[in-house]
Amino acid sequence: MEEMNNGMQNVPQGKRKLGFWLGFAAGLFVMLLLGAAISCFVVFSLLRDYGTLDYNAAGTQGQITVENVNAAPNPADLDYDRIDSKIRLLQKVINKNYLFDEDAEAVENSIYAGMMEGLGDPYSIYYTEEEYKKLTEDSSGTYSGIGALLQQNPETGICTIIKVFKGSPAEEAGLKNDDILYKVDGNEITGQDLDYFVTTYIRGEEGTDIDVTVLRGEKLEEITMKVTRRHIDVPTVEYEMKENDTGYIQISEFELVTEDQFKEAVEALQAQGMKRLIIDLRNNPGGIVQTCVEMLDYMLPDGLLVYTAGRNGVGEKYYSDDGHEVNVPTVLLVNGNSASCSEIFAGAYKDFGRAQLIGTQTFGKGIVQFVIPLGDGSAVKVTTQHYYTPNGFDLHGTGIAPDVEIKAEEGDTLNGEHDAQLEKAMELLKKQ
Repeated sequence: MEEMNNGMQNVPQGKRKLGFWLGFAAGLFVMLLLGAAISCFVVFSLLRDYGTLDYNAAGTQGQITVENVNAAPNPADLDYDRIDSKIRLLQKVINKNYLFDEDAEAVENSIYAGMMEGLGDPYSIYYTEEEYKKLTEDSSGTYSGIGALLQQNPETGICTIIKVFKGSPAEEAGLKNDDILYKVDGNEITGQDLDYFVTTYIRGEEGTDIDVTVLRGEKLEEITMKVTRRHIDVPTVEYEMKENDTGYIQISEFELVTEDQFKEAVEALQAQGMKRLIIDLRNNPGGIVQTCVEMLDYMLPDGLLVYTAGRNGVGEKYYSDDGHEVNVPTVLLVNGNSASCSEIFAGAYKDFGRAQLIGTQTFGKGIVQFVIPLGDGSAVKVTTQHYYTPNGFDLHGTGIAPDVEIKAEEGDTLNGEHDAQLEKAMELLKKQ
């Protein structure tokens, strides 16, 4: 940290703050909109494991509304009379003393936003009517993106690019892995809700330009690049046959197209005589839970794959039940950037006893968020449940420990010329 601070003496205050927090663990992952086919799926899946429907106390289907969440009082309910009195007192102070004109709508929205922020949960957020419209608008065939994956630390709000896709506008503009995303078109991204920021500033019409400012290296050099949006079809699954009839499949995220791409990869490797399998989940931030479940259903024997539970008990249970499985010696590669659906995937494989996990501890993002419309055009995103592996392990906060812990070495790249974790996986499978 001392070396980092020495390299930051001449950078602006905002960037010094960013540098101070660089040692913190990675957090929320959001995709920088790979294309129109994904961008139209904002509320139901793109927002990383939360939706707008399908949860109530009994765990059955149903929409949460303002009416049906008013049921039973909570012992921790706020003292509304006292709060109302204090707000009125504050308003009198403002009316009498505040120098500038008050924007009443902005003040009101800040009250609601502050209530959600007071929960201390970085995933629970209030959306104004305008913000909610932008999140839910259908952009199919209209909007495009830049082709990169972004990771946000939920404690500090710092956003880091963890993957720049080959052939994407981001790569062509010169963006690199590990760049800190600082500003987009002059709007600072640090600390903002990533889902709304992506929709508002990064997504746009194909062929239009945005200025992306990043901080690079230990000295946090500020670099601004012009990136041209376009529709991008980036494969979420890549595969190849390695030595000793060992199939290798890398899954970068769990999106709508991932299930079919994954099945095609497995079948292609089987046709080539695959006898062993490595599934690489490193730097995979998660995505659509149903996609993850369908992929597990294809690979594992019938049984419970994952379940959710909230304050009122068990919510949803997800099973494999198609009778299909792929039973070959298997290793899963994971690291600290493997989160959410990646952890569901790894947890199911581990509890079924169908794979060894190699790498480092996963991130520990095992909670569910739902978007709840409030009836006046606004909405809130609220954390409602935990994810549990088949054996009842709570994924959130701790993550999954690998069976064989091995850290990436300096200069390693995923599936590159030097990859200590992959080499260890190959070594273990060679003996099976």
